[in-house]
Amino acid sequence: MNLHDWIDELCDVLDLDAEVDEGLVLDLARVAAHQVVRPAAPISTFLLGLAAGRQGAGPEEVEELAARARALAEAWDRPAGAPDPEAAGAEVEVPDDRGVDHTADLREFEDA
Repeated sequence: MNLHDWIDELCDVLDLDAEVDEGLVLDLARVAAHQVVRPAAPISTFLLGLAAGRQGAGPEEVEELAARARALAEAWDRPAGAPDPEAAGAEVEVPDDRGVDHTADLREFEDA
């Protein structure tokens, strides 16, 4: 079974009459995973689908929504409202956590 067959079967099970551009969805997932954090991939694609469904978006509107989400992920370096450490005169205290082992934080998501 290939991905397209899976999508068709899943749409049937979920009672969805939808065409899915899997390339568009996978591209958003890839960018979100690499630019934000790995778990952002499924959350981003879910929210894209939710937004598209709520807006009754057609294929062109879905592409626009995906482009906006991708642009956000590509530019992601800090949350909205967080101080810009490179801004003139900004004094942002960055905690020193070199002694903290964060490997368990990542393993939790890799095993999922």
